[in-house]
Amino acid sequence: MYKNILITGGTGKTGSRLATALRSRGVTPRIASRTLGNGTAEFDWTRKETFDSAVRGVESVYLVAPTTDDTLSSMRPFLESALQSGVKRFVFLSASSVEEGGPMHGQVHRYLKQHAPSWVVLRPTWFMQNFSEMQHQSTIVGEGAIYSATRDGRIPFIDAADIAEVAAEALTSESFPSGDRILTGPELLTYDQVASIISSAVRYPVEHRRLTEQELAQRLAGNGLPVPYATFLASLDRQIENGSEARLTDEVLRITGKPPRSFLAFAIENQSSWAR
Repeated sequence: MYKNILITGGTGKTGSRLATALRSRGVTPRIASRTLGNGTAEFDWTRKETFDSAVRGVESVYLVAPTTDDTLSSMRPFLESALQSGVKRFVFLSASSVEEGGPMHGQVHRYLKQHAPSWVVLRPTWFMQNFSEMQHQSTIVGEGAIYSATRDGRIPFIDAADIAEVAAEALTSESFPSGDRILTGPELLTYDQVASIISSAVRYPVEHRRLTEQELAQRLAGNGLPVPYATFLASLDRQIENGSEARLTDEVLRITGKPPRSFLAFAIENQSSWAR
């Protein structure tokens, strides 16, 4: 069992939940952070001088990519440092829509396959927490609206806690095989259906407002994302419209022994996130 584990993105949607999952297994992870603190290691993707101390003695690393349109170039110096330090297992958070060798995360996927002694690429579909913690939360509360360019495309939304449980297994189990894992929730839902479920949970109307791909890209860029990244994300919505996410897998159940959470259960538990 690997016990010396570094988590990048340790305060994010999956990283924070992963830390909890590891502690429940008796493992105290090292959390990568720009600032030193209790249980943290100073780490910055752009500062090579922080790499050696962050990975010293580490057996496995959880990788959450920085927000950039050239992901591999941004991550490669650290990956090289980790390999030289003797890290045995790399677990990389990618996305179900990005194949090995594809843009951005797909390039990191290929690099790990070619260079890492042991590697796991987690490819979850879209997070349920996007509605309770991220971009959709403020528009649900403020406007009673969810914006997308997916139209009637269906998505098997997944709870970040389920991703974290899979990541914990991948990071700690020495026998966990290398490869990529497509992680989904238990059901396929359109954004219209998601809006309806949230409406029932919060007891005020929430609607899905349909945008074009260009309108969504402009909206995302207006919210502060780099234009190339905003354009890429908007293109994923178009792919969803065309059926790219309309699939279910049993990976969460098979790896963790527990079925993934339904969106209805998630919405009921997170009612307070949308309180007015």
